[in-house]
Amino acid sequence: MRGLERITAQKGTKDVLPAESYRWQHLEGALRDTVASFGYKEIRLPTFEATELFTRGVGETTDVVGKEMYTFNDKGGRSITLRPEGTANTVRAILEHGLLGEALPVRAYYLQSCFRYEKPQSGRLREFHQLGVEMFGAAAPEADVQVIATAAACIRKAGLKKVQLQLNSIGCPNCRPKYHDALRAYFRGHIEELCDICRDRLERNPLRILDCKSPICSEIAKGAPLMRDFLCEDCKDHFAKVKAGLENIGIEYVENPTIVRGLDYYTRTVFEFVHTGAGAQGVVCGGGRYDGLVEQLGGKPTPGIGFGMGLERLLMVMEAEGVTFPADRTPELYLCSMGQPARDLAERIAAPLREKGLWVETDVMGRGLKPQMKYANKIGAKYTVVLGENELSAGSAKLKRMSDGAEIEISLQELAENGLAPLENRF
Repeated sequence: MRGLERITAQKGTKDVLPAESYRWQHLEGALRDTVASFGYKEIRLPTFEATELFTRGVGETTDVVGKEMYTFNDKGGRSITLRPEGTANTVRAILEHGLLGEALPVRAYYLQSCFRYEKPQSGRLREFHQLGVEMFGAAAPEADVQVIATAAACIRKAGLKKVQLQLNSIGCPNCRPKYHDALRAYFRGHIEELCDICRDRLERNPLRILDCKSPICSEIAKGAPLMRDFLCEDCKDHFAKVKAGLENIGIEYVENPTIVRGLDYYTRTVFEFVHTGAGAQGVVCGGGRYDGLVEQLGGKPTPGIGFGMGLERLLMVMEAEGVTFPADRTPELYLCSMGQPARDLAERIAAPLREKGLWVETDVMGRGLKPQMKYANKIGAKYTVVLGENELSAGSAKLKRMSDGAEIEISLQELAENGLAPLENRF
């Protein structure tokens, strides 16, 4: 009978197998520790939300909302979207649970998967994983500096050295309208060359044309006016203080007047950390200020700033830069057993050792002694103990160090009660 056709992973998704998951665990642990040192606590958000959260929060003219969201109607007829990012979700959560009534600023971080329907490429998948850091309630430029410093610390913790901070200001609701007028005037001169989507954006939100991925629109955008020439005095002052604050703590940066970020909620400071050796996929972190987002989603006017850091992209550039990871953990002890009484004893010894945090394996395949030893060597067990009739009657056995074959006689009761540490000193 012909077998059933195998089902494979969906395009744009990736399995993280046991042989590589330890790298993820190491990186995630390092990132958690780093953001915690700046005062951030974890928030865990639903995988799906009402579609309106993202159309209102992220912006209808963005590529994310217009092209990339996974949106469907549930069985109750409600429009639901798999989260394409984390900031709008976080705002929804802090408003719903009244966190802005507590001590400010609110600092939150998340490590989560997000979903965007776009062409899969190196370091960018349709289901991707992201560290997000969000700060609410602080309008001062010192908040911008501290958030950027948090991102810089995460990148250093990841071991990356070839990363450049690029910085820009995209103004506020007071100065941006004049910039929009200038952009409309410029792009109207190229309207026949623009893609259909950008023609629609021209009147609704010309800033989004600067973020278009079309090669033709991108080339036209290179000659567009720059926001820095339209900043109001308040925005100029804010940006100057951000730069001075970064210089004060020794964080180098370059100004890049073309950064606008891909989401509508950004205001004033925007930034990217770009890996100089990773080509087009070099942006490992991006963020900025979003002072109007809380109000846009139904709250009182509240400043906010944060960043997102893609873990796939981060791991990719870590590998490109030759960053070394700690070795994956291997078993401390493998208990070989011959016969049912020995297998029962192996389980009785293994149980208290595992309670002590040791990785102990026993035979569950019914293998003979030689295959068990071969397996123990294959999984990298540090020590082995062979249990058979003689060991059961004597209450003792030989502890073998697999790296050099050295052996010592041990008490099985002592092993179960005290673990390996006291015995290791006897080699």
